Amino acid sequence: MVIDSTPHSASNPIKVMICDDSAVIRGFLTKVLTPCTDIHIQSISINGLQAVNNLAKQKHDIIILDVEMPVMDGLTAIPKLLQTQPDVKIFMFSTLTKENAETTMRALALGAVECLAKPSNKEDIYGKDTFSDTMIRMIREIAGARSGGAGSSSRPSLTTPSQSVTSRPPLRSSSVEESGIAVRSKLHPHAARTIKLRAVHEGFQGKPEVLAIGSSTGGPNALFKLFGTLRGIDVPVIVTQHMPPTFTRILAEHIKQQTGLAAVEAEDGMPLVAGRIHVAPGGFHMLVDRKGAMPILRVDDGPQENFCKPAVDPMLRSAAKVFGNKIMTVILTGMGSDGMLGCRDIVKAGGRVIAQDEDSSVVWGMPGAVALDGSCSAVLPLDEIGPWLRKSCLRLL
Repeated sequence: MVIDSTPHSASNPIKVMICDDSAVIRGFLTKVLTPCTDIHIQSISINGLQAVNNLAKQKHDIIILDVEMPVMDGLTAIPKLLQTQPDVKIFMFSTLTKENAETTMRALALGAVECLAKPSNKEDIYGKDTFSDTMIRMIREIAGARSGGAGSSSRPSLTTPSQSVTSRPPLRSSSVEESGIAVRSKLHPHAARTIKLRAVHEGFQGKPEVLAIGSSTGGPNALFKLFGTLRGIDVPVIVTQHMPPTFTRILAEHIKQQTGLAAVEAEDGMPLVAGRIHVAPGGFHMLVDRKGAMPILRVDDGPQENFCKPAVDPMLRSAAKVFGNKIMTVILTGMGSDGMLGCRDIVKAGGRVIAQDEDSSVVWGMPGAVALDGSCSAVLPLDEIGPWLRKSCLRLL
């Protein structure tokens, strides 16, 4: 069915479709979203085919899509939905099982941008900073990234003090003047509006002892692409990707399958191994520690940071203490600002940071926060990050 699209109290609400064959889930999502005056449930579908038909009738900003449905399942629906409206953002909504995690990873590869784990108990639903809060925050930020803010359909632009530019070249420390490059971005309205990159001579210039990566929304596909360019890497890699339990183990398996690099979900006490990718386990923070002279990983059950667990900041804080200036950090696409404070610690320790640029990010939240905070040596399109790392610090042929 298609619901009347008259906006709620907000003048330009985020238009959401709920697609699930369960009446209980549809009712639950409706109950969560209805009180939000800036979010409008534009349509409700009971299977993928109905979702495609509803999307053909009216544009939507966000689709919350179930994995398993009769008539047409979520995987089958994704290409058809994106063909109908290429800019619609799809959240996969599934239970925490290995099979659903596998399916969700395939959905992300097909073009979905996020995965949401169905809540399993009342605490997940009604507790502080849990499912409902996370979903609403995610909808608002991703819709804001798509539109450039309420009432605007254009993406933020870069300008130099003397001229406007219609395309944004990669930002590198060697090409940016002291005045920096001004950024008009509604995703970071309270941040400084100028990207000022760190000078070439700042930070440790030798080969790092670890590569640390943080990512969130759009992160799995970004990680696959990045690691596909880093074959032969001979330093340990630590990754915090915002994902629920079960999904992170599947993510590590898919990294290994798609890139040929060794990849594991981190375990407490696990040694850091050169050439291996260590993925933070969903539901826990991943910290770096030492056992004698050997760097090891700790799995920490502390509170959420930046509404996330695992979070990037604790990983970077701990890595800075262990590796000092011999750390290279990359912040990829993702909502929020997780990683910004940790990157300050990296820079303070003498390490280096680069971030993904806005045009190649699904959401320029995390990388944008780091870039605007002044921690970066470069801000690059995704497909240039691997070559930059190989040439500038990893010394790979």
